[in-house]
Amino acid sequence: MSDVIKTDVLIIGAGPCGLFAAFELGLLDMKAHFVDILDKVGGQCAELYPEKPIYDIPGIPQVSGQGLTEALMEQIKPFHPTFHLGEMVETVEKIGDPAFRCTTDTGKVFECKVVVIAAGGGSFQPKRPPVPGIEAYEGTSVHYAVRKMENFRDKNVLIVGGGDSALDWTLNLHPLAKRVTLLHRRDDFRAAPHSVEQMRALVADGKMDLRLGQVTALSGADGQLTGATVKGNDNNVSEIACDTMLPFFGLTMKLGPVANWGIALENNLVPVETSAFETNVPGVFAIGDINTYPGKIKLILCGFHEGALMSQKAHRYVYPEKRLVFQYTTSSSSLQKKLGVN
Repeated sequence: MSDVIKTDVLIIGAGPCGLFAAFELGLLDMKAHFVDILDKVGGQCAELYPEKPIYDIPGIPQVSGQGLTEALMEQIKPFHPTFHLGEMVETVEKIGDPAFRCTTDTGKVFECKVVVIAAGGGSFQPKRPPVPGIEAYEGTSVHYAVRKMENFRDKNVLIVGGGDSALDWTLNLHPLAKRVTLLHRRDDFRAAPHSVEQMRALVADGKMDLRLGQVTALSGADGQLTGATVKGNDNNVSEIACDTMLPFFGLTMKLGPVANWGIALENNLVPVETSAFETNVPGVFAIGDINTYPGKIKLILCGFHEGALMSQKAHRYVYPEKRLVFQYTTSSSSLQKKLGVN
């Protein structure tokens, strides 16, 4: 077991609702750590529609998903939350009344008084390419995320995809890898134009390879890849020598390990009561799109409301001997001091 990280609250999911929950918790002197399976904060807003306008945030006529994420990060800066990205909470174990031990898929262990599930519709899971037998290589030589770049040093890396993730990792791994090959089904990319220009410049200089087509088969043994069979757009079949493959085919939403945490579920959602949005397990709360209750509306602003009420109840668990006095940020000098307001 790794060294245990102790915190007041563990927030699972770093989307808008989780981020604002950290603000409400911080006002009440509760420290929060975040775990999110994505490699950046913002949840669906940042991953699926960073530039898409949002029109129903109170007081903000129009804001992009990325803009909202950046504003929320600025708002919670005074409370110094800690983020653990590219990780997924696999187990939540009750060790007290309430107290929890949460373990991620990388072996990181947290102990906390309160768990807040703010995971949207569940965890983002990578889409598996339709390649026969790919499961045998997953986790050994086929990876859907880059956790440590150093693991790819001196490797023959095949990156499959045409979006930002594929292009970003092509450029980032190129200096480390023995050789990088980018494979996409067409010579048209959804990534940032500047990234595409950089990639094409590397290809023109002979420093990496660009191939058009689709992987139809993999070769290797005992989980170790040795090559990929590619069917080109001209229907010609060829082989690409590689010992590592990174497919970036987008993400899909799945409930994931939440189903194994001993929390009541209803149609793949988490039922909560509406005074504090607590689950059937005392000390475990669910806010945002992942919860359900009579009259539930899946709006970001509703998740903000849920986070505010959740924090009031969470305070009882974190500070059972302390009386909570409600204060307004507009008039409370102590709250303004926490926020760094002069």
